Amino acid sequence: MRDVVVTGMGMVTPLGSGVAANWDRLTAGASGLRPITAFDTTDLPARVAGIVPDIAGDPHGFDPEQAAPAKDRRKMDRFIHFALAAAAEAMRQADWQPRSDTEKQRAGCIVATGIGGFPAIAAATRTVEQSGPRRLSPFVIPSFLGNLAAGHISIAWGLEGPLGCPVTACAAGAQAIGDAARLIRAGDADVMIAGGAEACIDRVSIAGFAAARALATAQNNDPTRASRPFDAARDGFVMGEGAGILVLEAEEHARGRGAAVLGRIVGYGTTGDAHHITAPPEDGAGARRAMQMAMNQAGLQPRQIGYINAHATATPVGDAAEIAAVRAVFGDAVSGLSMSSTKSAIGHLLGAAGAVEAIYSLLAVRDNLLPPTRNLDNIDPAFDGIDLLPHRAKPKAIDYAMSNAFGFGGVNAALIVGRA
Repeated sequence: MRDVVVTGMGMVTPLGSGVAANWDRLTAGASGLRPITAFDTTDLPARVAGIVPDIAGDPHGFDPEQAAPAKDRRKMDRFIHFALAAAAEAMRQADWQPRSDTEKQRAGCIVATGIGGFPAIAAATRTVEQSGPRRLSPFVIPSFLGNLAAGHISIAWGLEGPLGCPVTACAAGAQAIGDAARLIRAGDADVMIAGGAEACIDRVSIAGFAAARALATAQNNDPTRASRPFDAARDGFVMGEGAGILVLEAEEHARGRGAAVLGRIVGYGTTGDAHHITAPPEDGAGARRAMQMAMNQAGLQPRQIGYINAHATATPVGDAAEIAAVRAVFGDAVSGLSMSSTKSAIGHLLGAAGAVEAIYSLLAVRDNLLPPTRNLDNIDPAFDGIDLLPHRAKPKAIDYAMSNAFGFGGVNAALIVGRA
C-alpha cells in the first residue's frame, strides 16, 4: 500500500477565496456569517447563512471569471463554479498537469456534494410551472447533477482515470478524500483531485432545514454569533456554501517529479449508524468506529493525535454524540487533546464541509496553530475536560490531526492528516 501525500490545496468559503486568505481570517477569529439578502426571509425562522463574498466587495472574494468563461458558467450551477475555482488553485500549487496518455489515465477526480445544484432545480421547477417546459434550457440537467463538478474538473485538466462523486450528505467531502486516497494506496491511480463543493442557499432549502428544526434561529439579528458549537445555548447549524479541493499523489510520484509535499493523508475510516435518518445514537457509536478505523489505518495511538477539527454543527444532539464518541476513543488521552469547530466561523458547508475542514486540519499541522471555536461563551458542562479552543487560535506543536464529518442517513467519516 502506497503512502499518500498532499501537493495542492484550494478553497472557496464564506471567509473568502484562496487558502491563504481563509487561513489568515480563520485564525484571526473572523466570521463569514451574514444576513441572507438574495431572497426574502421575512417568513423564514432562519435568516443567516455562511455566504461566499463577492470580489466586488472583498479583495479576497469569489471571482467567477476565475472559474470559467461566462458562456460556460451559464450552463453550471454555483457549486460547480466553486469547485472549478478551488481545483484551479490546488492544481496551480501542485504545479502539475498530465501530458502523456499514461499520465492522463493514471489521474482521476472525486468531488462530492451533499445536494448538488439545488437552486438550479428550484429555478427549473418555477420555470416549468410559470412559463411551461419549452422555456427550459437544454443544459438544465447537467447544470445541477451532483457528479458534474467532478466531470467539469476532469474535462478541464484532462483526467481520464477514476471519476466519482459521493453524495453522502455532510460526510461527502471527507469520503471523497478518503476514497481518493484508497485508490492511490491500492495502485489504481497516481494522482487524484479530491474534495467537495456545495452551494444550496435557497429559499426552499432554508425552509426545508428549518422545518426539520435543524437551523439556528436565535441570533438572526446578530449573524456572526449564530453558529455556537459546544455552547450551552447552541440551537442548530447555519447553512454555508463553498468548496475545498486537494491534489493527492502517491508519495513516490510526488517525489519523483520534485513536488513540494504539504502534508499526508494517513488514516481514513467510514461507517454507518443504522440508527435514524437524521439523529445519531446518543453514544456516537458509529462515529467512534469511524475514528477508531482511521487511527488503526494510520497506526496511531490516541495521544499522538493533537487536534480534532470536529464535525460539531451546533445541534444539541449532534455535538453531544460526537463528544461521547471522542471520549470513548481517546479515554484518558482526552485531557491532552484540543478540539474546535471551524463551522463557528463559516457555517456548515454540508457536502463540502469535510473537505474544507480537512484543509484547515492540514494547515493546523503545518503551522502548529489550532483554529478557534467562535461564540463559545458558556461551554456545555457535558463537554468539560476537553480543550475546545474558545475564541482564540492556539499555538500548539502537533504531528497529526483528525477531521470528522457525519451526515443524515447515519454516515460517518474520519480522516487523519499528518505533517509533511
